Amino acid sequence: MTGTGVTHGTAIPLRCGGRTVGRYTYREETELRLSPRPYLHPLTTLGGLAVTELRPADHVHHLGVGVAVPDVGGRNFWGGRTFVRDRGPTELDNHGEQRHTAWMLCDPDGFIEELSWTAGPAELLRERRTVSATGLGPAAWALDFTFSLTNTTGSGLSIGSPATNGRPGAGYGGFFWRAPKEAEPPEVFTAEARGEDAVNGRPAGWLALAGEGWTLVFAGATDETRDDPWFVRTTEYPGVGSALAWSERLPVPAGGTVTRRVVTAVADGRLDRDRAAALARRALDS
Repeated sequence: MTGTGVTHGTAIPLRCGGRTVGRYTYREETELRLSPRPYLHPLTTLGGLAVTELRPADHVHHLGVGVAVPDVGGRNFWGGRTFVRDRGPTELDNHGEQRHTAWMLCDPDGFIEELSWTAGPAELLRERRTVSATGLGPAAWALDFTFSLTNTTGSGLSIGSPATNGRPGAGYGGFFWRAPKEAEPPEVFTAEARGEDAVNGRPAGWLALAGEGWTLVFAGATDETRDDPWFVRTTEYPGVGSALAWSERLPVPAGGTVTRRVVTAVADGRLDRDRAAALARRALDS
């Protein structure tokens, strides 16, 4: 990537081998309760099948692919209601937003971006986000997504989730991919397990989500990312995330940084376990 930046517009295309496979919206005006944030949508397979969804009716705060966290020091960067212990999902005036501040690099096949996570006038976190697209052959490409969150408040804070606030099994927050809802729920599996109940809340070297004519294979690319459990939904809606705070709050000391990297292979066709495993290896090697 050699570009120097973008000065106009609110969205940029993402290309792989000269083919547009997505679009990244980095500035957008929307209501605060949706926790405004940059996102990738639409993303497609090389064959043109859509593999993301934006503001679906079931969860209007789901925005394609990005980073969303429901509890950063008590502030909501996920959108929608906040889960409050002993009260359940509650409408609160606690929403933050992720503001694009600068491009460090911007090329057709990826970018490095700086963002400010703010709640009112106060900045809680500063993020550096690196995204790139790489070809994996005639029927697949890989999205390499890294984010680093630095606590800029001058004091300690922590990252939580509905699970850490009292809702079992809902430890979501971090990298999140909202897939399109189809007539039948997608299949989900890892190297050792199959089905939502078997994979949700468990770490795995890779995890595959297979829909109608497409497969996504998610793989953690660092030790810390591989240690994070996967948050998975297929029946209620199709979505996969790498959870920062599955069962315990994640402390971020003043000046401290949390970094995660997920590489996702985007393939045409419905892959079986062996082909998904091979594609995960190829994506990480790329």
